[in-house]
Amino acid sequence: MSFDFYKRAAIVCRAIPYGKAATYGQIALLCGRPKNARQVGYALNRNRLGDAIPAHRVVNARGILSGAAAFETADMQKILLENEGVKVRFTPDGWQVDLKKDGWHNTMEDALRFLEIFQAQDI
Repeated sequence: MSFDFYKRAAIVCRAIPYGKAATYGQIALLCGRPKNARQVGYALNRNRLGDAIPAHRVVNARGILSGAAAFETADMQKILLENEGVKVRFTPDGWQVDLKKDGWHNTMEDALRFLEIFQAQDI
């Protein structure tokens, strides 16, 4: 995986609004690499994206909190999301956010803005 992908992922992750959750696939798509959702997870888990990344705001495609290994405690992602007003409920599959209500509904304008940023930074 290229370092440029990590730079792009960091930019997109930093843009996730407070009180919203995004999916690994959504981040990958906004980076221009829609098939790289697993690499987004890897990068977040291994802290490849640098500092000031709101990794707690990234969940899997069904809204399940799946980043526990990347945090100090198993429930830290849940706590951080709840502190931002995101409702997290327990399901048989694990803790889950309602992506319809609390998901980041980015727009085409957002995608174009990221493309401009990537082009300007030559990444």
